[in-house]
Amino acid sequence: MNEEKLSNCLAQLGNITRLKIFKLLVKAGEKGLSVGKIQEQLDVPGSTLSHHLTKLLNADLIQQIRDGRTLHCIANFELLELLICDLKDQCCIGIE
Repeated sequence: MNEEKLSNCLAQLGNITRLKIFKLLVKAGEKGLSVGKIQEQLDVPGSTLSHHLTKLLNADLIQQIRDGRTLHCIANFELLELLICDLKDQCCIGIE
């Protein structure tokens, strides 16, 4: 993962509301949660939630799938793994 992508992902997760949303979606697993369920769980106003979901979506941290009138959000677990691996791979390699 390039540093610009890593920086953008971490910046988006640096917002407390987006971090809470992402953590909730990670806990929900592969099925994700509907936007309504996220709103209910976190008690976030609809317009605010929409703003934060858009930021997460634009950073590719989440995916959205429409099922009729319901919009489901799912954490991008592949990207999460890349983020974690990229940070872990730098551990204890030393500084020149």
